[in-house]
Amino acid sequence: MLQHLWKTALLSGILAIILGALVWFWPAISVFVAAVFFAAYLLVTGITQVVFAFALHVSASGRVLLFLSGAAALILAVMCIRNFGNAVLLLAIWIGIGFIFRGVATAVSAISDPHLPGRGWEIFIGVISLIAGVIMLAAPFDSIETLTMVVGIWLVVLGVFEVISAFGIRSASRDLAALRQESQAPAPQ
Repeated sequence: MLQHLWKTALLSGILAIILGALVWFWPAISVFVAAVFFAAYLLVTGITQVVFAFALHVSASGRVLLFLSGAAALILAVMCIRNFGNAVLLLAIWIGIGFIFRGVATAVSAISDPHLPGRGWEIFIGVISLIAGVIMLAAPFDSIETLTMVVGIWLVVLGVFEVISAFGIRSASRDLAALRQESQAPAPQ
């Protein structure tokens, strides 16, 4: 299996480099594509939740919550589909709020546990995530384009490392195959 794993890692690395380069060099198009997928996600989620509100055997309050959540997702999906600028704005707000929640949760949990390994780094990451979320909410269009370029660069870097590791895996599999052949060879008498 190790003999074929390197091919998968190589293909994955090459695809990450290509996708990263596309995202990096065309952030506006990448943001638009992400906004289209986000609108589709909201549409599918909304329909699913509304259907589940009537199909699942849950309590009345559960049905109401599913229906309201689904209806809200459908309304947001329609707003996004009518104007993809809304989808980009909503996506940036979604990411910003996610950063804020993650930042607060990470920082608070690290502050509250004095025995946590790497506690200082966790607090630092929490504060940076919180700041990133506030920036996303303060300047959603500019920051989502910047975030997209960073993601593109990150994908290129990850792809390069994955390609390098693929050749390392290939070398290790060859060494392992040679060792296996040596161990299976009859002993000289």
